[in-house]
Amino acid sequence: MFLKLSAKATFARTKKPSRMPNSSSAAKGEARPYEPAKGPAVRRITAGAIKRRKGTGAFPMITAYDAPFAHFAEEAGIDFILVGDSVGNVVLGYDETTPVTLDQILHHTQAVVRGTSRAHIVADMPFGSYQISDEDALRSAIRLVKEGGACSVKLEGGKHEAERIRAIARAGIPVIGHIGVTPQTAGLGPGYKLRTNREHLLEDALAVQAAGAYAIVLEVIEPDIAREITQTLAIVTIGIGAGLACDAQVLVLHDALGMYPHSPPFAKRYAELGHAAIEALRAYRDDVRRG
Repeated sequence: MFLKLSAKATFARTKKPSRMPNSSSAAKGEARPYEPAKGPAVRRITAGAIKRRKGTGAFPMITAYDAPFAHFAEEAGIDFILVGDSVGNVVLGYDETTPVTLDQILHHTQAVVRGTSRAHIVADMPFGSYQISDEDALRSAIRLVKEGGACSVKLEGGKHEAERIRAIARAGIPVIGHIGVTPQTAGLGPGYKLRTNREHLLEDALAVQAAGAYAIVLEVIEPDIAREITQTLAIVTIGIGAGLACDAQVLVLHDALGMYPHSPPFAKRYAELGHAAIEALRAYRDDVRRG
């Protein structure tokens, strides 16, 4: 008798509720099972879709570090967003990008992902997250994708980092390379000066492509060399201070919106939000003081 009752009780607990409540249950005010609204799935733009834009006309990329500005970028029609380690300079107050940690990039990537729905989000791999070994590089990239929600990752370096790019790409994670001025290690070379060594730059670009990257950033490279690299490679080139011939152009958000006081000479300031914010806060201060 006990076993029979237990079986009935178990069945009662596990029986799935009807998808549509009957009239008697509705009359009694019983809760209706949750049925999520069905609609078309929103999918993020893939690395493959970005790569297919090559040769179709220049397109924009912008950095973002939080949900509101990522949302603004997407609403403005910019669907290629970089969570750059430039967050160290323009948000966290560092003098350079080197101190930025993987956890910090993860934190900001998660915010940018939450603020968007369709944009392709690229997470920068900060200094120290990929240089030690292929295993370290892959472990970091996996965290940025699984925990951060990034669509792809970016790392600095040409032929010397080709094996790292190859290891990440083999795991199925799309990778962007970065040559020319590489801010993480700029202090070891000529700094932020224009790069003009054609042979070296072309060799680096070809190595990045051969390793499996789907795109490459060309930073502060002589425009004629950037043009040749763009025409030579089958992958997308993303220029920053490298002339007009690249497939895409990227700017740091705080430079484009005038929120950072010392923009590089190649960065056009499309607004002066820093000045506007100061004026607004002064007005707020005065209102409070006047009661």
